[in-house]
Amino acid sequence: MQDQTTAGNLLRIMRANPPLVQCITNFVAMNIAANVMLAAGASPAMVHAEEEAGEFAAISGALTINIGTLSSGWLSGMLTASSSASATGKPWVLDPVAHYATAFRRRAVAQLLELKPAIIRGNASEIIALAGGASRGQGVDSRDAVEQAEDSARLLAEKHGCVVAVTGVTDFVTDGQKAKRIAGGSPLMPQVTALGCSLTCLVGAFAAAAPGNPFDATVTALAVFAAAGEQAGAVAEGPGSFSWRFLDALASLTPEALDRAARISAA
Repeated sequence: MQDQTTAGNLLRIMRANPPLVQCITNFVAMNIAANVMLAAGASPAMVHAEEEAGEFAAISGALTINIGTLSSGWLSGMLTASSSASATGKPWVLDPVAHYATAFRRRAVAQLLELKPAIIRGNASEIIALAGGASRGQGVDSRDAVEQAEDSARLLAEKHGCVVAVTGVTDFVTDGQKAKRIAGGSPLMPQVTALGCSLTCLVGAFAAAAPGNPFDATVTALAVFAAAGEQAGAVAEGPGSFSWRFLDALASLTPEALDRAARISAA
């Protein structure tokens, strides 16, 4: 019997029953995030209004929240949706974009953390700061290496009882006890806006496909991104051609190819 937690098998499971994922993300990310989800095999819904966000979260397979272009109205929708997801047992993912930059963002993330995300995904600077450390982040850009954030990620995972993913050159995922690293991708990825935000949405898709296993769901989402990024980067001429080649690589990635290409190691 095949191991259902291999990356390839989780990709097969996700595509066999494409999950509806509510993606509350930022203005910059909406289009590329939706295209990434569709290419990978999931069903995105960019629903953020307070008047319907909670109701929609209850019928979705998972919820993802990205605070990139935060406003009071969007925050109300985020809180309503995450409350509903938690109440109905749906996994939800928090992307605390530049949460350290302003008091408004810090308060927003504190409120969201109280509603118990299943997964937190951020860059190294965001994760270090979220754990109470001193990061070198500036705006949405990380100026810290992933390996510098690994201890912070473990602390966050233990404190909040969730999975924490730190993404960068080599990604790191932990639930506070076990941890894995995922290698791959392309140097062109940081030159295409909102790919990290799109990855958060894809993490939600795999969390919906494996609701009782957020650790392996997160590792698989990162492995899919890394494999597709490596494939697209090998033939791209620059960030423009990389963008569409990346979508094509996501769409053409088979479970068997993922298991061959995935570079996942224990940390």
